[in-house]
Amino acid sequence: MVSYLLPIRADRPAAEELDAYLAWLSRRVELIVVDGSDPAVFHAHDMRWSVLGCRHEPPDVALRELVNGKVAGVLTGLRLASHEFVIIADDDVRYDEVALERVCAALEDADVVRPQNYFEPMPWHAYIDSGRSLLNRLTGGDWPGTIAVRRGLLRSVGGYDGNVLFENLELVRTVVAAGGRAACPLDLYVRRLPPSTRHFWSQRVRQAYDEFARPWRLGFWLLVAPLTTALLIVAGWSAIAALAIGIALAAECGRRRSQGARIFPLAASLAAPIWVTERAICAWLAVAAYGLWGGIPYRGRVVRRAATPLRQLHAKLKGA
Repeated sequence: MVSYLLPIRADRPAAEELDAYLAWLSRRVELIVVDGSDPAVFHAHDMRWSVLGCRHEPPDVALRELVNGKVAGVLTGLRLASHEFVIIADDDVRYDEVALERVCAALEDADVVRPQNYFEPMPWHAYIDSGRSLLNRLTGGDWPGTIAVRRGLLRSVGGYDGNVLFENLELVRTVVAAGGRAACPLDLYVRRLPPSTRHFWSQRVRQAYDEFARPWRLGFWLLVAPLTTALLIVAGWSAIAALAIGIALAAECGRRRSQGARIFPLAASLAAPIWVTERAICAWLAVAAYGLWGGIPYRGRVVRRAATPLRQLHAKLKGA
Protein backbone atom coordinates (compact mmCIF):
# COMPACT_ATOMS: atom_id res chain seq x y z
CA MET A 1 0.00 0.00 0.00
CA VAL A 2 1.02 3.62 -0.43
CA SER A 3 0.61 6.77 1.66
CA TYR A 4 -0.78 9.84 -0.11
CA LEU A 5 0.27 13.14 1.43
CA LEU A 6 -1.57 16.36 0.70
CA PRO A 7 0.04 19.47 2.22
CA ILE A 8 -2.42 22.34 2.03
CA ARG A 9 -2.72 25.90 3.24
CA ALA A 10 -5.81 27.85 2.23
CA ASP A 11 -7.22 31.29 2.95
CA ARG A 12 -10.76 29.95 2.53
CA PRO A 13 -12.30 26.47 2.62
CA ALA A 14 -11.35 24.33 -0.36
CA ALA A 15 -13.84 23.71 -3.15
CA GLU A 16 -16.23 20.82 -2.59
CA GLU A 17 -14.83 19.11 -5.71
CA LEU A 18 -11.76 18.25 -3.63
CA ASP A 19 -13.95 16.31 -1.18
CA ALA A 20 -15.02 13.85 -3.87
CA TYR A 21 -11.40 13.29 -4.88
CA LEU A 22 -10.31 12.73 -1.28
CA ALA A 23 -13.15 10.27 -0.75
CA TRP A 24 -12.01 8.37 -3.86
CA LEU A 25 -8.40 8.38 -2.65
CA SER A 26 -9.23 7.24 0.88
CA ARG A 27 -10.51 3.92 -0.49
CA ARG A 28 -7.19 3.25 -2.24
CA VAL A 29 -4.38 4.78 -0.14
CA GLU A 30 -3.48 5.87 3.34
CA LEU A 31 -4.59 9.50 3.03
CA ILE A 32 -2.88 12.18 5.13
CA VAL A 33 -3.80 15.85 4.85
CA VAL A 34 -1.45 18.25 6.63
CA ASP A 35 -3.33 21.53 6.82
CA GLY A 36 -1.55 24.78 7.63
CA SER A 37 -4.66 26.92 7.21
CA ASP A 38 -5.87 29.40 9.80
CA PRO A 39 -7.95 27.85 12.63
CA ALA A 40 -11.36 28.72 11.13
CA VAL A 41 -10.47 27.21 7.75
CA PHE A 42 -8.80 24.21 9.39
CA HIS A 43 -11.97 23.55 11.41
CA ALA A 44 -14.15 23.79 8.29
CA HIS A 45 -11.88 21.32 6.52
CA ASP A 46 -11.89 18.99 9.53
CA MET A 47 -15.69 18.91 9.62
CA ARG A 48 -15.71 17.83 5.96
CA TRP A 49 -12.70 15.54 5.72
CA SER A 50 -12.66 13.67 9.02
CA VAL A 51 -15.62 11.61 7.81
CA LEU A 52 -13.81 10.61 4.62
CA GLY A 53 -11.38 8.24 6.29
CA CYS A 54 -8.36 10.51 6.00
CA ARG A 55 -6.02 11.77 8.68
CA HIS A 56 -6.27 15.55 8.96
CA GLU A 57 -3.49 17.17 10.99
CA PRO A 58 -1.80 20.58 11.39
CA PRO A 59 1.91 20.95 10.63
CA ASP A 60 4.33 20.08 13.42
CA VAL A 61 4.77 23.14 15.63
CA ALA A 62 8.55 22.76 15.46
CA LEU A 63 8.41 23.18 11.67
CA ARG A 64 6.16 26.21 11.39
CA GLU A 65 9.02 28.68 11.19
CA LEU A 66 10.24 27.22 7.91
CA VAL A 67 10.03 29.75 5.09
CA ASN A 68 8.35 27.24 2.79
CA GLY A 69 5.16 26.10 4.49
CA LYS A 70 4.66 23.26 2.02
CA VAL A 71 7.89 21.63 3.22
CA ALA A 72 6.64 21.84 6.81
CA GLY A 73 3.54 19.96 5.70
CA VAL A 74 5.55 17.34 3.82
CA LEU A 75 7.98 16.70 6.67
CA THR A 76 5.07 16.40 9.10
CA GLY A 77 3.32 13.98 6.78
CA LEU A 78 6.43 11.83 6.33
CA ARG A 79 6.52 11.35 10.09
CA LEU A 80 2.86 10.30 10.11
CA ALA A 81 2.97 8.02 7.07
CA SER A 82 3.03 4.30 7.83
CA HIS A 83 4.06 3.12 4.35
CA GLU A 84 7.43 3.26 2.63
CA PHE A 85 6.01 4.60 -0.64
CA VAL A 86 4.68 8.15 -0.27
CA ILE A 87 3.00 10.27 -2.93
CA ILE A 88 3.21 14.00 -2.27
CA ALA A 89 0.72 16.07 -4.24
CA ASP A 90 -0.66 19.62 -4.32
CA ASP A 91 -4.39 20.14 -3.89
CA ASP A 92 -4.88 20.66 -7.64
CA VAL A 93 -3.41 17.27 -8.62
CA ARG A 94 -5.82 14.50 -9.61
CA TYR A 95 -4.44 10.97 -9.83
CA ASP A 96 -6.43 8.18 -11.42
CA GLU A 97 -6.17 4.42 -10.89
CA VAL A 98 -3.61 3.94 -13.66
CA ALA A 99 -1.35 6.76 -12.44
CA LEU A 100 -1.40 5.43 -8.86
CA GLU A 101 -0.35 1.99 -10.04
CA ARG A 102 2.32 3.38 -12.36
CA VAL A 103 3.94 5.59 -9.74
CA CYS A 104 4.06 2.75 -7.20
CA ALA A 105 5.63 0.50 -9.82
CA ALA A 106 8.22 3.19 -10.58
CA LEU A 107 9.13 3.40 -6.87
CA GLU A 108 10.10 -0.27 -6.96
CA ASP A 109 13.20 0.76 -8.95
CA ALA A 110 13.75 4.36 -7.82
CA ASP A 111 13.87 6.39 -4.62
CA VAL A 112 12.12 9.44 -6.00
CA VAL A 113 9.82 9.65 -9.02
CA ARG A 114 8.77 12.75 -10.93
CA PRO A 115 5.56 12.23 -12.96
CA GLN A 116 4.42 14.60 -15.71
CA ASN A 117 1.40 16.84 -15.21
CA TYR A 118 -1.07 17.92 -17.84
CA PHE A 119 -3.91 20.41 -17.47
CA GLU A 120 -7.57 19.55 -17.80
CA PRO A 121 -9.64 21.63 -18.38
CA MET A 122 -7.64 24.04 -20.57
CA PRO A 123 -8.28 27.77 -20.09
CA TRP A 124 -6.20 30.11 -22.25
CA HIS A 125 -3.26 30.37 -19.84
CA ALA A 126 -3.04 26.56 -19.53
CA TYR A 127 -1.94 26.43 -23.17
CA ILE A 128 0.95 28.79 -22.38
CA ASP A 129 1.94 26.82 -19.29
CA SER A 130 1.70 23.59 -21.28
CA GLY A 131 4.12 25.10 -23.80
CA ARG A 132 6.59 25.31 -20.92
CA SER A 133 5.99 21.65 -20.09
CA LEU A 134 6.61 20.57 -23.68
CA LEU A 135 9.93 22.40 -23.90
CA ASN A 136 11.00 21.01 -20.54
CA ARG A 137 10.27 17.50 -21.81
CA LEU A 138 13.23 17.97 -24.15
CA THR A 139 15.60 18.76 -21.28
CA GLY A 140 14.96 16.08 -18.67
CA GLY A 141 11.25 16.44 -18.00
CA ASP A 142 8.89 18.99 -16.52
CA TRP A 143 8.55 19.72 -12.80
CA PRO A 144 5.06 18.72 -11.66
CA GLY A 145 2.90 19.44 -8.63
CA THR A 146 3.46 15.90 -7.38
CA ILE A 147 6.46 13.81 -6.36
CA ALA A 148 6.63 10.21 -5.17
CA VAL A 149 9.37 9.20 -2.75
CA ARG A 150 10.62 6.37 -0.59
CA ARG A 151 10.08 7.58 2.95
CA GLY A 152 12.97 5.73 4.59
CA LEU A 153 15.84 7.31 2.64
CA LEU A 154 14.55 10.84 3.04
CA ARG A 155 13.91 10.41 6.76
CA SER A 156 17.34 8.86 7.27
CA VAL A 157 18.98 12.15 6.26
CA GLY A 158 16.64 14.32 8.31
CA GLY A 159 14.34 15.40 5.49
CA TYR A 160 15.16 18.32 3.22
CA ASP A 161 15.63 22.08 3.56
CA GLY A 162 12.42 24.03 4.07
CA ASN A 163 13.94 27.47 3.57
CA VAL A 164 14.06 27.36 -0.22
CA LEU A 165 11.58 28.28 -2.94
CA PHE A 166 11.95 25.37 -5.40
CA GLU A 167 11.06 22.70 -2.88
CA ASN A 168 10.55 19.82 -5.33
CA LEU A 169 14.05 20.29 -6.77
CA GLU A 170 15.43 20.47 -3.22
CA LEU A 171 13.73 17.19 -2.35
CA VAL A 172 15.03 15.40 -5.45
CA ARG A 173 18.56 16.76 -5.02
CA THR A 174 18.58 15.66 -1.38
CA VAL A 175 17.57 12.12 -2.29
CA VAL A 176 20.21 11.97 -5.03
CA ALA A 177 22.89 13.39 -2.74
CA ALA A 178 22.02 10.69 -0.21
CA GLY A 179 22.73 8.03 -2.82
CA GLY A 180 19.19 7.55 -4.07
CA ARG A 181 18.05 7.11 -7.64
CA ALA A 182 15.75 9.63 -9.32
CA ALA A 183 13.39 8.67 -12.14
CA CYS A 184 11.33 10.85 -14.46
CA PRO A 185 9.17 8.62 -16.67
CA LEU A 186 7.91 10.91 -19.42
CA ASP A 187 4.92 8.67 -20.08
CA LEU A 188 3.62 8.78 -16.49
CA TYR A 189 0.88 11.41 -16.82
CA VAL A 190 -1.12 12.87 -13.92
CA ARG A 191 -3.94 15.34 -14.42
CA ARG A 192 -3.78 18.74 -12.81
CA LEU A 193 -6.46 21.40 -12.47
CA PRO A 194 -5.40 24.76 -13.93
CA PRO A 195 -5.00 27.72 -11.57
CA SER A 196 -7.21 30.76 -11.76
CA THR A 197 -6.07 33.50 -14.11
CA ARG A 198 -5.15 35.66 -11.12
CA HIS A 199 -3.03 32.91 -9.59
CA PHE A 200 -1.39 32.22 -12.94
CA TRP A 201 -0.19 35.83 -13.18
CA SER A 202 1.00 35.81 -9.57
CA GLN A 203 3.31 32.87 -10.32
CA ARG A 204 5.19 34.34 -13.30
CA VAL A 205 8.14 36.01 -11.58
CA ARG A 206 8.26 33.48 -8.75
CA GLN A 207 8.66 30.60 -11.17
CA ALA A 208 11.37 32.51 -13.03
CA TYR A 209 13.16 32.97 -9.70
CA ASP A 210 13.36 29.17 -9.42
CA GLU A 211 16.08 29.31 -12.07
CA PHE A 212 18.49 30.76 -9.51
CA ALA A 213 18.78 27.09 -8.51
CA ARG A 214 20.08 26.31 -12.01
CA PRO A 215 22.39 29.21 -12.91
CA TRP A 216 23.11 28.06 -16.46
CA ARG A 217 19.41 28.14 -17.25
CA LEU A 218 19.03 31.54 -15.63
CA GLY A 219 21.91 32.83 -17.72
CA PHE A 220 20.25 31.47 -20.85
CA TRP A 221 16.97 33.22 -20.09
CA LEU A 222 18.73 36.49 -19.36
CA LEU A 223 20.33 36.33 -22.80
CA VAL A 224 17.11 35.68 -24.70
CA ALA A 225 15.72 39.24 -24.60
CA PRO A 226 18.88 41.13 -25.65
CA LEU A 227 19.76 38.58 -28.34
CA THR A 228 16.22 38.65 -29.74
CA THR A 229 16.31 42.44 -29.80
CA ALA A 230 19.62 42.35 -31.65
CA LEU A 231 18.21 39.83 -34.11
CA LEU A 232 15.23 42.08 -34.76
CA ILE A 233 17.48 45.08 -35.44
CA VAL A 234 19.82 43.16 -37.72
CA ALA A 235 17.45 40.83 -39.57
CA GLY A 236 13.95 42.21 -39.05
CA TRP A 237 10.64 40.62 -38.21
CA SER A 238 11.07 37.72 -40.62
CA ALA A 239 13.91 36.41 -38.44
CA ILE A 240 11.72 36.74 -35.31
CA ALA A 241 8.96 34.80 -37.07
CA ALA A 242 11.45 32.07 -37.98
CA LEU A 243 12.63 31.95 -34.38
CA ALA A 244 9.05 31.58 -33.12
CA ILE A 245 8.44 28.75 -35.59
CA GLY A 246 11.61 27.04 -34.37
CA ILE A 247 10.43 27.26 -30.74
CA ALA A 248 7.02 25.85 -31.67
CA LEU A 249 8.68 22.96 -33.54
CA ALA A 250 10.89 22.23 -30.53
CA ALA A 251 7.80 22.15 -28.31
CA GLU A 252 6.13 19.82 -30.78
CA CYS A 253 9.08 17.44 -30.43
CA GLY A 254 8.49 17.49 -26.67
CA ARG A 255 4.79 16.88 -27.26
CA ARG A 256 5.47 13.79 -29.34
CA ARG A 257 7.83 12.20 -26.82
CA SER A 258 6.41 9.21 -24.93
CA GLN A 259 2.98 9.46 -26.58
CA GLY A 260 2.51 12.97 -25.31
CA ALA A 261 0.50 13.89 -28.41
CA ARG A 262 -2.47 12.00 -26.98
CA ILE A 263 -2.29 14.08 -23.79
CA PHE A 264 -1.19 17.59 -24.84
CA PRO A 265 -3.09 19.58 -27.51
CA LEU A 266 -1.30 20.87 -30.59
CA ALA A 267 -2.16 24.42 -29.53
CA ALA A 268 0.23 24.02 -26.58
CA SER A 269 3.15 23.73 -29.01
CA LEU A 270 1.96 26.84 -30.84
CA ALA A 271 1.79 28.71 -27.52
CA ALA A 272 5.38 27.84 -26.55
CA PRO A 273 6.88 31.04 -28.11
CA ILE A 274 4.56 33.08 -25.87
CA TRP A 275 5.90 31.29 -22.80
CA VAL A 276 9.51 31.82 -23.93
CA THR A 277 8.80 35.55 -24.28
CA GLU A 278 7.20 35.67 -20.84
CA ARG A 279 10.07 33.78 -19.20
CA ALA A 280 12.69 35.98 -20.89
CA ILE A 281 11.02 39.06 -19.38
CA CYS A 282 10.34 37.53 -15.96
CA ALA A 283 13.94 36.34 -15.63
CA TRP A 284 15.04 39.96 -15.56
CA LEU A 285 12.26 40.79 -13.10
CA ALA A 286 13.49 37.95 -10.87
CA VAL A 287 17.02 39.37 -10.95
CA ALA A 288 15.58 42.79 -10.11
CA ALA A 289 13.74 41.28 -7.14
CA TYR A 290 16.99 39.75 -5.92
CA GLY A 291 18.71 43.11 -6.23
CA LEU A 292 15.94 45.08 -4.53
CA TRP A 293 14.86 42.73 -1.76
CA GLY A 294 17.56 40.06 -1.63
CA GLY A 295 15.05 37.43 -2.72
CA ILE A 296 11.50 36.89 -3.94
CA PRO A 297 8.39 37.72 -1.86
CA TYR A 298 6.48 34.55 -1.01
CA ARG A 299 3.52 34.32 1.40
CA GLY A 300 4.53 37.40 3.34
CA ARG A 301 8.24 36.54 3.51
CA VAL A 302 11.25 37.04 1.29
CA VAL A 303 12.88 33.79 0.14
CA ARG A 304 16.51 34.19 -0.86
CA ARG A 305 17.51 30.70 -1.99
CA ALA A 306 15.78 28.81 -4.78
CA ALA A 307 17.47 25.48 -3.90
CA THR A 308 20.72 24.13 -2.51
CA PRO A 309 23.43 23.24 -5.07
CA LEU A 310 23.89 19.49 -5.40
CA ARG A 311 27.60 19.70 -4.57
CA GLN A 312 26.76 21.37 -1.24
CA LEU A 313 24.25 18.65 -0.42
CA HIS A 314 26.82 15.98 -1.28
CA ALA A 315 29.34 17.62 1.06
CA LYS A 316 26.76 18.07 3.82
CA LEU A 317 25.48 14.50 3.73
CA LYS A 318 28.96 13.05 3.36
CA GLY A 319 30.04 14.94 6.45
CA ALA A 320 26.97 13.74 8.33
